[in-house]
Amino acid sequence: MFRKIVAAVDGSSSSLNALRQAIALARSEKGVIKALSVAPPYTGDLGLVGVHEHVNDVIRAPYRKALEQAAMVAERANIIIKTILEIGEPADKIVEVAEDLNCELIVVGTQGVNPTKTALVGSTAARVIALSHVNVLAVPATSSINLDRILLATDGSECSETATVAAFEIQKSYGSGIIVLSVADVPSHLYGLDARAADRILNEAKEALERIRFKSEQFGVQIESLFREGSPTKTINEIAAEILGIDRVSLWRKIKRYELE
Repeated sequence: MFRKIVAAVDGSSSSLNALRQAIALARSEKGVIKALSVAPPYTGDLGLVGVHEHVNDVIRAPYRKALEQAAMVAERANIIIKTILEIGEPADKIVEVAEDLNCELIVVGTQGVNPTKTALVGSTAARVIALSHVNVLAVPATSSINLDRILLATDGSECSETATVAAFEIQKSYGSGIIVLSVADVPSHLYGLDARAADRILNEAKEALERIRFKSEQFGVQIESLFREGSPTKTINEIAAEILGIDRVSLWRKIKRYELE
């Protein structure tokens, strides 16, 4: 399913771990990996040619080193990768290169549990997820890929519907078990103020789960379903830790457009 992969590297431990996971996936798929590092452009006085070239070398040095480290990781894993150095805004370039090369997956490292939350809006992982039309795998620094079981969180949105199809495609390719989770985020005070509004939120969350059950029958995919009340972020990660036996969540996303608040 993922035979052409772009792995973003910047020399950090999380990006190198993400590369290792990309290598593991590429090996099982007999795939090809492009290790990409994006250096920021020089924005000083472009008229100072000599200075400009020297500063560019200084700016790009850490990113060249990151690609050298990536090549060494790949060599130790006995796999050949192609390294690419680009100049520009990291997320934009990562998405651009992946789409230009017709890749099926972008792999990025992240220090956070959930790169789409407000605290990490400025992160490269969050922007890649927001901008990409290609599947994105965000890998926390200490996580590893395990496709035996997938936790699919749904809220009934268009993005969730697209993620559902992606999860079903993964299941077809890898035989993964799928656990579908819908979380109703009902403020505790709402029950006393407006019981109908609380019931509406609960019913919408349950309906989202039912739609995926129906879709799973169309795809011929078996799923387990869970319904919970609470904070979606907290509940998703608690369920992941409980059921999947992990401390952090790797996020599979395939989205046409995602707006960050």
